[in-house]
Amino acid sequence: MIYLDCAATTIQKPPGVAAAVVRAMGTLGNSARGAYGASLDASRVVYRAREKLAELFGCPRADHVCFAPNSTGALNCAIAGLFGPGSHVLSTDCEHNSVLRPLYRLREQGGSVSFLPADRLGRIDYDDLERLLRPDTRGVVCTHASNLTGNVLDIRRIGGFCREHGLLFVLDASQTAGVLPIDMERDQIDVVCFTGHKSLMGPQGTGGLAVRPGVEIRPWAVGGTGVQTYREAQPAEYPTRLEAGTLNACGIAGLSAALDFIRATGPEAIFAHEDALARRFSVQVRAIPGVTVYGDQDAPVRAPVVSLNVGELDSAAVADELSERYGIAVRPGAHCAPRLHRALGTDDRGAVRFSFGWYHTEKEADAAAEAVRAIAEQ
Repeated sequence: MIYLDCAATTIQKPPGVAAAVVRAMGTLGNSARGAYGASLDASRVVYRAREKLAELFGCPRADHVCFAPNSTGALNCAIAGLFGPGSHVLSTDCEHNSVLRPLYRLREQGGSVSFLPADRLGRIDYDDLERLLRPDTRGVVCTHASNLTGNVLDIRRIGGFCREHGLLFVLDASQTAGVLPIDMERDQIDVVCFTGHKSLMGPQGTGGLAVRPGVEIRPWAVGGTGVQTYREAQPAEYPTRLEAGTLNACGIAGLSAALDFIRATGPEAIFAHEDALARRFSVQVRAIPGVTVYGDQDAPVRAPVVSLNVGELDSAAVADELSERYGIAVRPGAHCAPRLHRALGTDDRGAVRFSFGWYHTEKEADAAAEAVRAIAEQ
């Protein structure tokens, strides 16, 4: 099988990841739940992972990196904990449902949301930030890169706008953490939400949010923390305030090993490889008669994602043909990005998404392009 669905999850992991998970399962206790060796070892593993993530994201304090099961949990925590009734939030048509549904729920609770519209290439107009700004606007919540088109947003420009107007900036880095540079101080980001199982190449069930010091997020979930047991409220200190219940220490150990690999290899090298493969594939399929490729394929910086349709075929039919006849795994459908599909005009049949990772080769990219060509010719 040629697996080209890394935007959903990476299957091939660095060799140390699985070993770290297995080792943790047999040795680690419950972090912050005891003073014996196995519990302290778990706390050390978790804290080292916090330090590595803080370095990756330019977060000034490692104790402000809080773990969650995935970016969906992190985004719910950030959105529910920063905004409430009376809050107006800006977002974009490029968003995943992990951003959209918490914002729609905020709207039901008495908040309001305005979306920067996307054009037929999935691009936004940054001047719309000023146009949609209101006296009650409290923040911007947006993706770093679309999981459908691969278009990358200018987070430094958005961060500058937020800082100029005293707004909070919450970034969904699900598709970019580990491959595109993110610096919370330089880019003026208040919260970075990430998942561990995509471009960070860690296990599923890992993710979290890095919080700029001074940003106060109300706890989304409350419960056991192992400290301040007699308090009725969740402890106020980070990271405990956002980490109710037992952490996935085994998964975090695997994520920490993946972070070691990324640091040793270099995020720039990883991105260059993935970007070259996606652009190689894009050039080939765009030359095939009857194939429509979505997004701004000529942008200088893109996530390694290429989505397309073949003639008038339904995206699921194309994906089934790729899987059954050619052994190529891709993602058809709506990709949890309903507003962007409407903007692209693909809400009736979705699109076929090819997404590339570190372990793919030029041969696999070429084989995928040839399979699309064969289906188009049929």
